[in-house]
Amino acid sequence: MQEELNQFVRNEVWTLVPKTNQMNVIGTKWVFRNKSNDSSIITRNKVRLVSNEYNQAEGIDYDETFAPAVRLLLAFACMSGFKLFQMDVKNAFLNGIVNEDIYVSQPPGFEDHKHPEYVYKLKKALYGLKQAPRQWYERLSLFLLSHVYERGKVDKTLFIKKAGTDIILVEIYADDIVFGSSNVKLCEDFVKAM
Repeated sequence: MQEELNQFVRNEVWTLVPKTNQMNVIGTKWVFRNKSNDSSIITRNKVRLVSNEYNQAEGIDYDETFAPAVRLLLAFACMSGFKLFQMDVKNAFLNGIVNEDIYVSQPPGFEDHKHPEYVYKLKKALYGLKQAPRQWYERLSLFLLSHVYERGKVDKTLFIKKAGTDIILVEIYADDIVFGSSNVKLCEDFVKAM
């Protein structure tokens, strides 16, 4: 849990502020999960601090949600015969910058001893927020567009980059990135850029 909170500090996710009656404060909770290998042996214990999203009201705390698809990329890769790779972005949603004023309670068991009544004002998205995937997508898409990728015309979560006769396709799916190319060197360059 401390490691997770250290990531919040490193990524400047929030600021501790005094609570007012006008704030709609969203609760937080710890979610624990075990990762297993192919033999069902637990290889890693994971913990994530998430918001209690069910307290969010559409139009007040968020305007849109986001659920991209990977079907187009899978179909194209099958037809073109090139290999796909998958990249899981650690703490991806913590990179999404929030545009609204969102306040969350202090994490259970980690309340500030000087200001236990304070709340956190989010600067960046937190897992569990309805707009977290969208904010992450916005930031990543700006990065890709600045690196000469074009956004797909049909699937807006698909990004395409051409290099001569070769092509690389990058699909954003929540906190995962699926990508493939007609030239493995383009995939290696993409991994380095990320």
